[in-house]
Amino acid sequence: MQYTAHLDRFVIDRLPPPEDWPELIFERPELQFPQHLNACVELLDKAVAEGHADRLAIIGKDIRWTYRDLQETVDRLANLLVGEMGLVPGNRVLLRGANTPWLAACWLAVWKAGGVAVGTMPLLRAKELREVVRLARVSHALCDAALADELIAAQADTEELREIVLFGEGSALEARLEAQPAHFAAVDTAATDPALIGFTSGTTGIPKGTVHFHRDVMAMCEVFPRHCLKPAANDIFIGTPPLAFTFGLGGLLCFPLWARAATVLLEKLNPEALMRAIEENRATICFTSPTAYRQMAGLIDKYDITSLDKCVSAGEALPTDTRDKWREASGIQIHDGIGGTEMIHIYIASGPDDYRAGALGRLLPGYRGMIVDDDMNPLPPGEVGKLAVKGPTGCRYLGDERQKNYVRNGWNLPGDAFHMDADGYFHYHARIDDIIVTSGYNVSSPEVEWALLAHPAVAECGVIGVPDPERGQIIKAFVVLKPGFTAGTEMTRTLQDFVKQTVAPYKYPRAIEYRDALPRTDTGKLQRFRLKQPA
Repeated sequence: MQYTAHLDRFVIDRLPPPEDWPELIFERPELQFPQHLNACVELLDKAVAEGHADRLAIIGKDIRWTYRDLQETVDRLANLLVGEMGLVPGNRVLLRGANTPWLAACWLAVWKAGGVAVGTMPLLRAKELREVVRLARVSHALCDAALADELIAAQADTEELREIVLFGEGSALEARLEAQPAHFAAVDTAATDPALIGFTSGTTGIPKGTVHFHRDVMAMCEVFPRHCLKPAANDIFIGTPPLAFTFGLGGLLCFPLWARAATVLLEKLNPEALMRAIEENRATICFTSPTAYRQMAGLIDKYDITSLDKCVSAGEALPTDTRDKWREASGIQIHDGIGGTEMIHIYIASGPDDYRAGALGRLLPGYRGMIVDDDMNPLPPGEVGKLAVKGPTGCRYLGDERQKNYVRNGWNLPGDAFHMDADGYFHYHARIDDIIVTSGYNVSSPEVEWALLAHPAVAECGVIGVPDPERGQIIKAFVVLKPGFTAGTEMTRTLQDFVKQTVAPYKYPRAIEYRDALPRTDTGKLQRFRLKQPA
């Protein structure tokens, strides 16, 4: 490994004060990390050294890279970053692109060179990119040529972003890399050196930058995949979450490399394209959203997905009806979980052998959790309150006073309402902000959504509370109907009656508005806060 004293301390100096950090727990043997750790070395270089050089690592459009191919590409990229672009350890590198092998190589090269990767969603526009550059003081960028225009526009209004290098079709990167050495000695990063800044995906409308260390990257690999998913080297991963989203970064890059398996990285995988790609690549493990599984269930007869063995859902709550429909269609019980950008990945989950109807799952090994009231007092089993969690990962916002809202008394407070049963299973209710108080009753938005989704006419829905002079709030649903169904008074009455027969009658939506589409983030999460805004 190489080491340079010219360390950019911007991120380190803007971490929250130690007293505002969550308590971190490393009791388990697999979480005993050395003081010096580089995520790229652990995930890629050690795989080659262990004899996996000729094993397939990444599959893309017209690309099939072995671990040796990937390592050579990463090393040439790292040499370009350091030798030509002047990157020093600690510099922030903005990464912009759809899921491709080249974007994956960029992530690994930034880590190997000691940089801090700042993933950005492909749909971000210049205004949003400019804010990311400003907040993270980004100095370099690696960008897919197909998405360059918005970033170039953002660069024109910033002083921090010095250089953009384009990759992918229409770029000259491959030719430039031919001139770079095929070996790069990884920077000797500390386990606690920043590896990435993950910006929250915007379900609340106010994104925040969360700092994660090289140790955090490896910790997420040692928890969910080791103890719940249990992948093997002959697995082939596939899915839809962007690598800029830590759910996708783990599930489609870090976890496959940790298992010495392969991953399929393709752009614009709608449900039908994903089914086709599973068939063509004989994929065995799929990561995607509840909405996608619901749509894919109706496509089972069109594609041969018999290679598929395991499915993972996260990012938003998995409706029981969606889980059941997917299992009935595919024969596969979904691995469900909850995580978050602040925690880097999943911390509560259930596999097919540990599923309890209505429950999301139990704490994964290495994490502790409890349900608390507003004063952080633990609540007994069965009582709904706020989830508090701690473990080997936790929230560290970059120079943001909202750290004090997320971390209290050493516990992370993700903002979710749960109850825990006597056996330690956690039952999800809603985001704290999505609890509707109507006529004195507390109603969770997801519960009403799940009831509506069970009706054969409903393709998508979102539920919010709207002010009402008599009830405080009433429940309002925004519904996207399936083809062949007609919006109107009769459909509204039908859906209202259906909900009354499915859940407690006071939970039915007193107002229903029909839409062609619902607002979602790049990762597929419903943005209820946008439903609350005036049309």
